[in-house]
This record gives sequence, C-alpha cells and structure tokens, in this order.
Amino acid sequence: MTSTSSIETTFRPGDLGTLAVIAWSGEHDDGQGDMPFLLAYSLGDSPAGPAGSEAAVRALLGNNGLSIGTAVHDGSRHPSFPVSLLVEAGQAVVTMPWLNAQCPVPPEWIAASEARGSAYFLFTARPWSAAPGQAVDEQELRQFAGAEETLTAAAHCLLPIRRLR
Repeated sequence: MTSTSSIETTFRPGDLGTLAVIAWSGEHDDGQGDMPFLLAYSLGDSPAGPAGSEAAVRALLGNNGLSIGTAVHDGSRHPSFPVSLLVEAGQAVVTMPWLNAQCPVPPEWIAASEARGSAYFLFTARPWSAAPGQAVDEQELRQFAGAEETLTAAAHCLLPIRRLR
C-alpha cells in the first residue's frame, strides 16, 4: 500500500521577513522591445531564518494558486487572478492576498510598461540579503535574478498594468 503525504501550507505573514521588490527593464526574448520586470523576494530575516522565509513565500504563492517553476501565469487571461499591478506616480504596487508591496520605478520602466501594457513579475522563494532601498548594481542583479536557483524557485506572472482613473 502506498500513501502520500500532504505538504503543510500554513501561511504566517511574519515568517516572510522583510520583503523587497526591485524594478528594471530590458530586452525580452519575444523580440517586442524592452520588458518591464519586477522581482519580489524576502531578505530571509524572519524569526524562522532563511528557511522559514522560503517556506512562507512558497506557502503564500501556493495558497494563491501560483505554481513555482518556469511556467508563466498570464494575469490578463484570468479575471480573478490573485495578483494585480497598479502603476501610478512613479511607483509600482503589487497586490495579492496577504501582501501589498510597492517600489519606485525608473522612467525607462514606465516607458516599457506603457508600450507593452503589462509587466513580468517574479516572486522568488529564494532569499536574497540585498538591502531594500539601496541601489543594487547591475551585475549583482543579473547574478541573482538570472540564476537558475532563483528562477526555478519563483512564480512567474505576466501582469496587466492598471492605473487610477
């Protein structure tokens, strides 16, 4: 007889630790010009440590129906998609159940988002200790955001841009 065990998906917001969101734009492999990107991650500084932060991010994503891996969830195709993106006054605000996060976005990011009407959002369970609010050098960002460990531990979403009316 074979049995399967279920994975505990209890989510406690305090276990996330400090969350950070970084914005950048750059070429995407679809050949349609620059893509605005947002990367959300935990600093791994929760009371439960980096492993606790990782488990909390995985629970948050899973409880919202977002798979972790390389599949891209297209928020424009699902009216009740659990993640939304508002861009206003030079800020990107990502909202999902249990989470609101915002970050300043540079003019080139805004231009790319206006041209595309959407942004590529990654929320990785892989903690990164880069300090929020401080400039991250391009090489550091590439090393973390482009690492296979980061990408395969992330939910990938294409989010339509919303604006205040």
